[in-house]
Amino acid sequence: MEPELTTSALSNTTKRAAGAFIFIVAVFIAGLYVGIHQTSTLAQTQTISADPSASSTPGTTSVTLDLSGGSAPGNVDLTALWRTWNLLNSNFVETHASGTIPTDQQKVYGMLQGLVDSYGDPYTTFFPPQDAKMFDENVNGSFGGVGMDVGIQDNAVTVISPLKGSPAEAAGVRAGDKILAIDGTSTTDMTADQAVALIRGEKGTTVKLTLTRAGTSQPFTIAIVRDTIAIPTINYVNHADTKIFEIDLYNFSATSADQFREALRAFFESGDTRLMLDLRGNPGGYLDAAVDMASYFLPAGDTIVTEDFRGTQSNNTHRSFGYNVFANKKLSMAILIDQGTASAAEILSGALQQHGIAKLIGTRSFGKGSVQEVFDLGDGAQVKITVARWLTPNGTSISDGGLTPDINATTTADDIASGRDPQKDAAVQYLVNN
Repeated sequence: MEPELTTSALSNTTKRAAGAFIFIVAVFIAGLYVGIHQTSTLAQTQTISADPSASSTPGTTSVTLDLSGGSAPGNVDLTALWRTWNLLNSNFVETHASGTIPTDQQKVYGMLQGLVDSYGDPYTTFFPPQDAKMFDENVNGSFGGVGMDVGIQDNAVTVISPLKGSPAEAAGVRAGDKILAIDGTSTTDMTADQAVALIRGEKGTTVKLTLTRAGTSQPFTIAIVRDTIAIPTINYVNHADTKIFEIDLYNFSATSADQFREALRAFFESGDTRLMLDLRGNPGGYLDAAVDMASYFLPAGDTIVTEDFRGTQSNNTHRSFGYNVFANKKLSMAILIDQGTASAAEILSGALQQHGIAKLIGTRSFGKGSVQEVFDLGDGAQVKITVARWLTPNGTSISDGGLTPDINATTTADDIASGRDPQKDAAVQYLVNN
């Protein structure tokens, strides 16, 4: 008889909003779990003041820059920058093709935007105050949207996955779709955050997405009515005919580890020894939830994932708490993954695969394996910077193409239309034979 899951083995753990969180902005915020494992506040400011006629620093008292994070680099000649500032001030004339003349503060924000963009990282982003406010709401609040997670893949805004039961799913949006335009606005060179800002909106309003999809010859447009997004977390069922216990996990929320514990309790009570964990379309969430879940299968101290800071600071290895409730017990486990499996879902999948606990079945995962930290710049502005990358237990970077399944299985558009699920069929076949 299978042992009961004990209170100590199933204790709650503190949830840390770190590393792999993929935004749930009602577009499920953008394929990048913002690893806001720390928000740094830089409080000091400095006023730019100089002779406005000079060709070096512009003369104004309305622009404030936060310099508490460090002084200006001594080997950078900014003469051309300030000369351009003054040339624009002296010579620019508005036309019907131009916008309004920016304020001095807007000019500074434009320079910061250009500096951040020069790094070429889609997840390193500058937020002027209004965008920063929206970003905070995306992470902490609820609002109207279409219910999908988006990220950058192959330099294009890409759907990681639509949420279960969301307007996006109902409209036919699929994982892997490339978003070419949002309400007619091209997404070329657009960041995931910028795409999110355009897709989200008031409940009841419509957004039109121009998409391209593998296997289709021409782009097509889908109109989606925004709604308030209820984010599902988990569902589980015992298949009596195959004696397979199935857990479908939709995201790694602050409560998902507790719900996963209850699902495992039901698994033990069923008497089954075959476990199927479906992480397809799971865009991630809280790192702590992934670590907690992996700990049910691994002895204390086993590496789950490592934050690799590439020498900027010491690496941080997250290890199993050692619940290890399946120690010396029979367990056959399969994890279903696809292109919509990202971030925290990849962390859990990679750990259980590489420690020999589970076989991965499906297609290659998304490959969202970087960590972002948010810094306040003063006056409401923020910058989100990629500070680390996720490494699986064997040292592989998740960002380098995602996870490779042990058993490849593909679900086509015809399969979906016909109600077939070859990936799940492959998992069932593996579990029945093991």
